[in-house]
Amino acid sequence: MQFSANLGFLWADRALPDAIRAAKAAGFDAVECHWPYDTPATEVADALAETGLTMLGLNTIRGKPGENGLSALADRAAEARAAIDQAVAYAKAIDAQNIHVMAGFAAGPDAHAAFVDALRYACAKAGSRTILIEPLNRYDAPGYFLQTTDQAKAIIAEIGADNLRLMFDCYHVQLTEGDVSNRLQALAPIIGHVQVASVPDRGAPDHGELHYPHIWQVLKGLDWTAPIGAEYKPQGDTDATLSWLPDACGA
Repeated sequence: MQFSANLGFLWADRALPDAIRAAKAAGFDAVECHWPYDTPATEVADALAETGLTMLGLNTIRGKPGENGLSALADRAAEARAAIDQAVAYAKAIDAQNIHVMAGFAAGPDAHAAFVDALRYACAKAGSRTILIEPLNRYDAPGYFLQTTDQAKAIIAEIGADNLRLMFDCYHVQLTEGDVSNRLQALAPIIGHVQVASVPDRGAPDHGELHYPHIWQVLKGLDWTAPIGAEYKPQGDTDATLSWLPDACGA
């Protein structure tokens, strides 16, 4: 298996270019991030070129303090489109292939319509890049618009764009829906990226109620070859939490 270090959580105490270098030294195959916009894209691109790593993806901005995305907010369409433009431009500058469009806290038909409209815009702007949508669990993100894989699947089908796919975060799915193995198998045709963390504490994927050695085998059975995103919150120094990585890479 191959793995991507999510630098929103791993080595979060370092500047993004230094975190990229740390991920390379630790043996990761790729990197991904949340909101890189405070770091000049040229610095990120230079670190990626130096290490030979690919930046798999990034997120659209959250919005104002306390918000968690803009794209499902019916009265914020212009801001949502600006956030998409910003993410696409940054992704192009660092050659990131995936853009996670964050929905935000909203509910109801108007929110659905706003999210669909924003995603249509994002898919058109992204070109060959992939737009990802990710259901978030109700414990960490109560009130988030996109909550389940069934909801995401229906939206992807409604829009019908070749470059719109599901970000399947095993941590979020287990907390909200469970049945992770069967859901991976059923949703494989629309999954664009997989992320992992322990459940319920969102630590390294080496403990908790999900048995990740089994998940690696499920993904192998699906011929999954893309790097899997290690999006977990390390307790203390990131390097001290990586004992799981060699065995997982060899799975």
